[in-house]
Amino acid sequence: MLKTLTALIAGAAVPAAGVAAGEFPLKKSKAEWKRLLSPEAYHVLFEEGTERAGTSPLNAEKREGTFLCAACANPLFASSAKYESGTGWPSFWQPLPGAIGTSTDFKLILPRTEYHCAHCGGHQGHVFDDGPRPTGKRYCNNGVALAFVPQGTALPALRT
Repeated sequence: MLKTLTALIAGAAVPAAGVAAGEFPLKKSKAEWKRLLSPEAYHVLFEEGTERAGTSPLNAEKREGTFLCAACANPLFASSAKYESGTGWPSFWQPLPGAIGTSTDFKLILPRTEYHCAHCGGHQGHVFDDGPRPTGKRYCNNGVALAFVPQGTALPALRT
């Protein structure tokens, strides 16, 4: 419990990176996103929902490749940065350069650092200061907000 509370408080101290909230190259209406995404993905990505822990098959994904934003196909994480955090969500210790932006959310009263796709603004998860070296960060991602492309497979074009 203390580790969780400490992580929640510490997560608020993570500096912003990438694009600030609200300034995204890809702009679509709520109706457009709802047509393009499953209800679960839309809820997480554009209503800042959270999927139930342990429900994403991507949590067990071990192949080499790239994790993309499920909304726009922006590459977010290399598989080499993925690790087993024991939280029940896919976790990474570092995003790809310029792939994410951050903002502070107060949904659990204590401030947490939320991160989102820098291309479309889709909510991905939260970042905490209890991850492994070399960064000490844990980017705790909703699996439904991600897509995985195995190494050797061409990455899809960014959604426009």
